[in-house]
Amino acid sequence: MFVSDCLGINAKGHLTIDEKDTLELAGEYGTPLYVMSETQIRENCRKFRRSFEEHYGGNGMALYASKAFCCKAVCRIAQEEGMGLDVVSAGELYTAESIGFPAERIYFHGNNKTPEELVEALRYGVGTIVVDNITELEVLDQIAASMGKTAGIMFRVKPGVDAHTHDFIRTGQIDSKFGVALETGEAMEAVCRAAELSHVRLTGLHCHIGSQIFDIDPFEEAARVMLRFLAEVRERTGLTLSKLNLGGGFGIKYVPENDPAGLETYMGRVSAVVHGECGRLGLPIPFILIEPGRSVVGDAGITLYRVGAVKTIPGVRTYLSVDGGMTDNPRYALYQARYEALVAARAGEAKTMEVTLAGRCCESGDLIGENMLLQPAAPGDVVAVLSTGAYNYSMASNYNRVPRPPVVLVKGAESRVAVRRETLEDMISHDEL
Repeated sequence: MFVSDCLGINAKGHLTIDEKDTLELAGEYGTPLYVMSETQIRENCRKFRRSFEEHYGGNGMALYASKAFCCKAVCRIAQEEGMGLDVVSAGELYTAESIGFPAERIYFHGNNKTPEELVEALRYGVGTIVVDNITELEVLDQIAASMGKTAGIMFRVKPGVDAHTHDFIRTGQIDSKFGVALETGEAMEAVCRAAELSHVRLTGLHCHIGSQIFDIDPFEEAARVMLRFLAEVRERTGLTLSKLNLGGGFGIKYVPENDPAGLETYMGRVSAVVHGECGRLGLPIPFILIEPGRSVVGDAGITLYRVGAVKTIPGVRTYLSVDGGMTDNPRYALYQARYEALVAARAGEAKTMEVTLAGRCCESGDLIGENMLLQPAAPGDVVAVLSTGAYNYSMASNYNRVPRPPVVLVKGAESRVAVRRETLEDMISHDEL
């Protein structure tokens, strides 16, 4: 019935997440409110771990892509569930370090890491730095030399595979700000240069073709391309690289008509390509890494809002205004992302009201969705927007000086604050007269 397994309806007809009544959560913690199911997050992590055992004999690891949602509590869950961690900034690294995340299981990404970030990565002993370009390679080698260290690295490679997704979240094609290109010879040039340097150790290759991808074919093609390049690297340089990171981008269900292939289909088909190509090319099976983010936390989260004004423009539309908006969920403004929503008190009733769900910011484009079907709603009702666990809190802002909502984790019948609600004092805490 729902887009997520952690959601249900109780005897009162109210929406629940795990065993918690969402109206009670809204009453206790206020709105807007992000709510995350810890049970769902942990089960999603375990699915990846089980799948690696089945399809690669445990010769691999899923890295939680923390950009999807990074806080201490979620990093701790990923650590406890045996995941690695993908970080892209000093802030994400600092969060991981604050809870003692094992440095050897951290992979540091980014197309323009600052020298300061590279120093921090080396200081903490990050296991692998995913180098984006030759300039970064040279800078990293110099910094590592000055610190008396050797950096373990992978190169981010553009495999030339175009995933069928939104332009802003396609990253595998040649016209991308990320990575070194195969077509131009840049990737091989980077590998050869790394082999000459004394303070970097090239251990593998990385690619990522985009986000919210439903079709498995592009993932299979990317694996073929990358394995052939591993074979070419061995032939040209004598290096047998031991790791291959195939990135993330697995789609989730935001609305009922979304039809993602599912983890087992992805892992089965891509692992078949990996084993087949390695056999054909005479390569040892590399240690396989993937980077799920959205597919770990996306369906585990909902956002609760309270309805303010209901404005009907005859013959045009009905605006249902809520106490949040683009400050806590910018994805509609960015990508025209679609969501399922419902009135929490009438979760099992028919959706007979078509609305534009509008935010509170001074922007005409501050919408969460248009032409959305809801149960009949009135001022004071709580509206739940589903599948908001990824790229909502992490991309939230203080536009209009609106404080960011808290994040509450639920586990069974228990709830706790994982990130506190910002206050008005927080809004001015960095101001100087």
